[in-house]
Amino acid sequence: MHPLLSLITHINMIHPFLLLVSTVIGYTIGSIPSGFIFTRLSGLGDIRDIGSGNTGATNVLRTGNHKIAAYTFLCDTLKGLLVLIIFSNQNEDLGIISAFFSFLGHVFPIWLRFKGGKGVATYLGILIGIGLPYGLIFILTWVLIALISRYSSLSSLIAVIVTLFIAFFHLSSIPLISISLMSLIILFKHSPNIQRMHKGIENKI
Repeated sequence: MHPLLSLITHINMIHPFLLLVSTVIGYTIGSIPSGFIFTRLSGLGDIRDIGSGNTGATNVLRTGNHKIAAYTFLCDTLKGLLVLIIFSNQNEDLGIISAFFSFLGHVFPIWLRFKGGKGVATYLGILIGIGLPYGLIFILTWVLIALISRYSSLSSLIAVIVTLFIAFFHLSSIPLISISLMSLIILFKHSPNIQRMHKGIENKI
């Protein structure tokens, strides 16, 4: 069956109302700005005024508070994973679609004028939900590149590309489309980092 027809068939098997509700809930959970909330509660100010200005764990780390950065990373990872688990109980494809919307909520939160994180932690949580090996591949690639280059952004970019390449040969339909779209968004969100690396001014770990 043609991939597009397969995708349409899978989506048609999901009740429209359930699809609408799950995506709205997924987006809402994903849009909870963990980094913004934790830095404010810790008296560290507005995370949007620090470093790159995004609300993800890497930028929170620039406050110097490793504990808050770890909390942010954990919460952002769990957002995608929990949404996927919750709605997969109804339908596996529904879980992945809802998790994708939690990713969109994290990257483009309505509460912060659609300026959130770069999506890496939430993406990782969704990868783990789709299949633990994909999450492990991402983590191992990220760590290896980080040890070699000392660039967090480069580590994320290469880990995303490697994971997508492997997923291309082992996944199909909604899981593959979801990973592909998230990968493209992450690459786009890292465009300023790519420019800084090209100029030699990107911050190292």
